[in-house]
Amino acid sequence: MREKMLILENGRVYYGNGFGNSDTRIAEIVFNTSMVGYQEILSDPSYCGQIVVMSYPLIGNYGLTDEDYESKNIAIAGFVVREYNDSPSNFRYTQTLGEVMEENQVAGISGLDTREIVRIIRDNGAMKAMITDANRNVDECLKELKEAKLDTQQVKSVTSKKIWYARTRNPKYTVVAVDCGIKLNIVRKFNVHGCNVVIVPYDTPKEIIANFKPNGLFLSNGPGNPEDVPEVIELVRYFRGQIPILGICLGHQIIGLAYGAKTYKMLFGHRGSNHPVKNLDTDKIEITSQNHSYTVDVNSLNGTGLRLTHVNILDGEAEGIEDSKNRVMGIQYHPESAAGPEDSEYLYVKFAELMESAGGNRNAQTNRY
Repeated sequence: MREKMLILENGRVYYGNGFGNSDTRIAEIVFNTSMVGYQEILSDPSYCGQIVVMSYPLIGNYGLTDEDYESKNIAIAGFVVREYNDSPSNFRYTQTLGEVMEENQVAGISGLDTREIVRIIRDNGAMKAMITDANRNVDECLKELKEAKLDTQQVKSVTSKKIWYARTRNPKYTVVAVDCGIKLNIVRKFNVHGCNVVIVPYDTPKEIIANFKPNGLFLSNGPGNPEDVPEVIELVRYFRGQIPILGICLGHQIIGLAYGAKTYKMLFGHRGSNHPVKNLDTDKIEITSQNHSYTVDVNSLNGTGLRLTHVNILDGEAEGIEDSKNRVMGIQYHPESAAGPEDSEYLYVKFAELMESAGGNRNAQTNRY
């Protein structure tokens, strides 16, 4: 294996073995606490332009399989792991993690003390980092790292380039999904719950969306700052009160901004598959899968018409908001997670009920796109 090094913006340097793509990568470094699901993390567009440190020590041991990708394109910048396994034991695997990373220009480094790196990010916040060859001059690399500007147009990078469709048998509803970096399992979940889905690029004009006569509008997850996608914020303001709206993760934050609430970047975000969330309507605790850097400011919800429906048990952050009058709901976590808990499946049922109450399946059988 070739020797690589990881340099953090605060000056810390770590040496290890490279895998995946051999090119230098500069990106924001974050951590994920999931024990499984590295394929879903690798293929989640919300990680566009980020290097992910896996806190669980063994990564790669079950390989990757063709059916488990969360997107058609891989946008993550790099992986940092303690131990990389290049000999998968899962009978379903079709490629190793390193092979897929090499094909998709994702840099990797293994053999590092990931626990220490996670603590640094937890205590000091997400920061820029570089994965590069170990024989480079550290001072020059650190200078290059500090001068590097991170992309602020990640949604533009990961959105679909044209409209596409996901149909199901005997559909009850038509949902237009605004693709800010949508995960394929979200589309599958809508199909399971009787929805034909029309997936449109994030900057699709409202007139084109209206032409599909949707029963509901969905705002997807995605990378970056929600303030960087004003086009989607305006969609919420236009369709609010006309049809039910559901937002997940970035979509949830966009709903908050559309109503006049504020968002801000967290110190190190929420990334993992076991975050406890309290449902304020039922008083039940849900175990959730999460991946986000930004959050809706709970204190800014007053007077917006939105009420808080879910809250994170660990830090009190907003996990769910709702405008029941206009049938608008936002959820910060990922109820569709393929590699995580399934406590939140009811949210798809609730959205279907909102579409039914707003007029039901009047368009689903006749709308052939």
